[in-house]
Amino acid sequence: MQCSRQRLWFGNSGFSLNLIAASVLCLCLAMMCGCKVGPDFKRPQSQMPAGWLGAEATQGAANEQELISWWSKFDDPNLTSLIERAVKTNLDLRLAESRILQSRASLGIATSSLWPNANLSGSYTRSHSVSSTSAGRTTTNSNLYIAGLDSLWELDFFGGNRRGVEAAQADVEAAVRDKQSVMVTLASEVALNYINLRGYQQQIAIVQQNLKAQMHSADLTHQRFEGGFVSSLDVANANAQVASTSSQIPLLESSARQTIYNLSVLLGQEPAALLDELMPASKIPVVRLDGPTVPAGVPSDLLRRRPDIRRAEAQIHAATARIGVAASDLFPKLSLSGSASLQGSNASSLTKWKNLNWSLGPSASWQLFSGRQVQSNIELQKALKDESFITYQQTVLTALQEVENALVASTKEQEHRTALIEAVTNNRKAVELSTKLYTEGQTDFLNVLTAQGALYSSEDALVQSNRTVSTNLVALYKALGGGWQSD
Repeated sequence: MQCSRQRLWFGNSGFSLNLIAASVLCLCLAMMCGCKVGPDFKRPQSQMPAGWLGAEATQGAANEQELISWWSKFDDPNLTSLIERAVKTNLDLRLAESRILQSRASLGIATSSLWPNANLSGSYTRSHSVSSTSAGRTTTNSNLYIAGLDSLWELDFFGGNRRGVEAAQADVEAAVRDKQSVMVTLASEVALNYINLRGYQQQIAIVQQNLKAQMHSADLTHQRFEGGFVSSLDVANANAQVASTSSQIPLLESSARQTIYNLSVLLGQEPAALLDELMPASKIPVVRLDGPTVPAGVPSDLLRRRPDIRRAEAQIHAATARIGVAASDLFPKLSLSGSASLQGSNASSLTKWKNLNWSLGPSASWQLFSGRQVQSNIELQKALKDESFITYQQTVLTALQEVENALVASTKEQEHRTALIEAVTNNRKAVELSTKLYTEGQTDFLNVLTAQGALYSSEDALVQSNRTVSTNLVALYKALGGGWQSD
């Protein structure tokens, strides 16, 4: 059989039905046993460290169930409710679900190339013709009814279509992993915003508490000024401190309200939807454990837990398969074609087998010259595969860095918080002592101002540290890929 750009037809002349059936069977068996051109996908190998530098106590196996719903460790019903609602209503997550449906539809399109295409057609033609003869003019009317079936099956000898299906399947996998990655990010974003909100509310409470003490000191200073015991300088300093502390409240209230707006949008609602629910102040959610707070496991667990790593791996698979799709253009395209039609001058003739015309046979086409188009496409797909592999390596390194950063930040912030607790305790004693000495006239007002300022600063810093301890924990859970059910 000669291969060319033209399709070669073998119809019903000279071939028996048995020979045609045998030919079809042989072609199908050859296609089923045919090879697939292009490289086969191999799971990328990554050099992973044996353990984490930041937390030797967490070297054991990761607790899968704890990572799936890590927010329950904070024991805050409001936080749990917000995350569960966000998973149902977040718009980014709905976009990711839509992309999964798109990729699955694309897989269906790719799979259809493995099956025959058949088209059913029918037509009716009414003809009227006039001819002139020596005897005069003759008029002829005729009807033509046609019903036909055409079929074409590209026999995937060299696996180009199967490689296309393989690539589409990998695209579905990537889309699923992308949705899981969105879930991981969504849970952490809701938790971070919620913790920040409670932090702002506690900062407001600290400001109001210190403001009350400072206003009391200002009243005391006014009384001592009226009694002639202090100068107007003390009064001015006291009033200035009250005004300075009071100025912090609007900024914190603005930050708190904007954080509620963020949470509302994360839940797919209008910005003000959660104001009534979240405006009442509450404590910062914390995890109180005597041992390691997070079962970090070993670094190699990230290759299974992190959905962004698995998405990058699926993208390598898709890019590898597309090399085979491109390489298949170097080989002949083999097809099996067939057609059958019934035709006659009236509708009843379409029911008579004697009016059947049919043809069946293989055809081939081979692109012999394309100005290096095929070769260039193969080189392009190889470069895209190399790019996806580099992206995979970057994703793995970023994941390792995020875990190490979260571990060291969590450890050091605990030390910072311990020091701040001691500072707050000592500053409270200093405020009490300086106020007492000032009331007795044994020290000047500058010492009171200094002590009160130090107390406010240390209490505010402690609230921020409490918030950071919790946000660092959230960052660690996110870095470990927590927030979705692995398979």
